[in-house]
Amino acid sequence: MYLAETWADARMLLDKAIAGCLADPVPEVRALGRTLKSWRREILAHHSTGASNGPTEGLNLCVKKVKRCGHGFRSFEHYRLRVLLHAGGVT
Repeated sequence: MYLAETWADARMLLDKAIAGCLADPVPEVRALGRTLKSWRREILAHHSTGASNGPTEGLNLCVKKVKRCGHGFRSFEHYRLRVLLHAGGVT
C-alpha cells in the first residue's frame, strides 16, 4: 500500500485490507482490521505528505543502543555527549 503510485490506489488497497481483516475468523486478524480502520486517515496521509517517522525511530534506536552499552551513566551530560557522538551530531 505504501508503494502505491497514487493516493486513490493506496486508499483502495487499504480499504480492501481492512475489509479482509474484519471478515477473518481469527480474532487477532480482526483486531488488526480495527486498528487499520482507526488509523486509516494517518496511514493515507503518507501519500499526501510523504512524511515518515523512520528517521525518528532510527535515532531512538541509536539512543537506546548507547544506553545499553553505557551500563548506566552517572552524568547526564556524559550520556548526552555519547549520544551526540554516536549519532554524528558532534565532530
